[in-house]
Amino acid sequence: MPQQRYQILADELRQKIDSGEWSPGTKLPSRSQLCQEHGVSDTVVGKAMMILRATGLTETLEGVGVFVAGDRDASPPGP
Repeated sequence: MPQQRYQILADELRQKIDSGEWSPGTKLPSRSQLCQEHGVSDTVVGKAMMILRATGLTETLEGVGVFVAGDRDASPPGP
């Protein structure tokens, strides 16, 4: 069964994060930019972003944007 377009987009964005092209703290392109670059609707971008957020790859700061999450393997700073 072929993947849905939002799954394909999520995989493409995940590759950019996993490869280091987008490092922790990097702001992702806006939803409208992603729509234009990938030729998809805002709904497709929204679902792809939801997948990245649910898997802990991104963090959303309301009114600011979506960012690559920090190093998930790093320990929090000690006292």
